[in-house]
Formats: sequence, C-alpha cells, structure tokens
Amino acid sequence: MKQTFSTAWNASRQPRKQRKYRYEAPLHLRHRLLSAHLSKDLRTKHARRSFPVIKGDKVKVMRGQYAGKEGKVERVDLKESKVFLTGIERLKKDGSKSLYPITASNVLIMDLNLSDQRRKGALSRGTSTKNKQVPSTMQSTAQNAHEAKPTVTSKLRS
Repeated sequence: MKQTFSTAWNASRQPRKQRKYRYEAPLHLRHRLLSAHLSKDLRTKHARRSFPVIKGDKVKVMRGQYAGKEGKVERVDLKESKVFLTGIERLKKDGSKSLYPITASNVLIMDLNLSDQRRKGALSRGTSTKNKQVPSTMQSTAQNAHEAKPTVTSKLRS
C-alpha cells in the first residue's frame, strides 16, 4: 500500500508541495503547524516567537472580521486546521449560534494555558541558550552589516 505522507520530506519552494505536505500531514504533526505568535511580554518571558495553540489559551484575533476581539480557545480542530474561541460566534438562519472557525496564524496568544506539564517543559526547552546576552557592540555590528550595501570588489572587475 502506498504511503500518502512522506516522513523524508524536508522542504520545497513550491507552494503546491508545501500545501500538499500540510494537507497530508498526520494529526500528531498537524498540531505543530497550528502555531500562533506570542504577545510581546510572553515573547520576552519565554524567549520564543511562536507556540502551538491549545484549548484554554487566551488569544486575540489579529485579522479578519473579528480583528481586535479576545477570547479563550474553546476547541482546536486539527483536521480543518482551525481554532474556535468563546464569544466569537456566527448567527445561523434558524437563530442558533455556532462558533466561528479562525486560522491559528491569525491570532496572537495573550496568555498560555500551562496546566500540562509537557507543555511547560516544551516552553522552557532551549531558553538557556536563547537568553544569553549579546554584547551591545556585536548587536550594532550585526545591524550595520545588514544595512551595508554590497559593493563590487576588485576581484570581480579584473
């Protein structure tokens, strides 16, 4: 039987292959794909930019018709790659309300649900190397290197 998901796949520049990877990924790997950016205070506290969204996180919607609204994650749908928040509902024709699906990349995590010990461990993993202070002279040199425009060297002219 042919395997639909390739574990050996590394990366591709082609959007169709990136999409195919996401659509065919098994559920235990899709969880990692459902990550959202952390707020500025969480980013400095945990020394990381993004983290997977789980039930119980407090998030703020950044894009779409509900932009600016905050809510608690009520459900995460790995199959559809969507997040459902309390307070963000749509009104159906029969008058009932249903939760509105939001893509995880369009939310900002304001407060983390740290009831899970494995999640706490994953959050603290790697922070010892990331929290090391870089001397200010190295930071300014790195900024100058990015700002400097490339020049033609004498080797290329000859």
